[in-house]
Amino acid sequence: MSDLTTAAAAEPRLSDGAESIRRAAERNAQAVASSPGDGQGTAVTRVRLRPGLACDVEDGPWRFTVGMSAKHGGTDAGPNPGVYGRGAVGSCLAVGYGIWAARLGVPIDALEVAVHADYDARGELGVDESVPPGYLAMRYVVTVQSPASEAEILRLLDTADRFSSWRDDMMRAMPLTREVRINGAAVG
Repeated sequence: MSDLTTAAAAEPRLSDGAESIRRAAERNAQAVASSPGDGQGTAVTRVRLRPGLACDVEDGPWRFTVGMSAKHGGTDAGPNPGVYGRGAVGSCLAVGYGIWAARLGVPIDALEVAVHADYDARGELGVDESVPPGYLAMRYVVTVQSPASEAEILRLLDTADRFSSWRDDMMRAMPLTREVRINGAAVG
């Protein structure tokens, strides 16, 4: 028995709350379809660097810590940014699959997304200009336990992938700008 099968047997079915998820998703889709401005905004997350390459992250009511390992000069205060980045991609995909399973009526007993990211640290450390500092490639493996047919599951996954915000962020180049303030004054 795989770990996912064991987890599925030990927990409530993921589709147990499907009707409330479906109603919420449909209500939200209808709201932004009739009033597009209601679905637009700017999210702001604040990150403060602390000693030991630790960061306090704050977004609304949420607080968590990001850190670097001793290997990188840090104090192991928390998972590193890569863990959170991969976690953001994987959890966005998983949540999207859950929403679309509810919307499409596809029962899911268990679902896992494993995010793989290939890197070459020479780029990030500035020792080889030909190597990019970020990931060289990313891929994800979706493992599903479901009584639904393969065709239904693939339709669900394809639909959810098409509307996944983090998947889109990773696949589409978008503007990223920097503003600088030094001692309270804007620079540049």
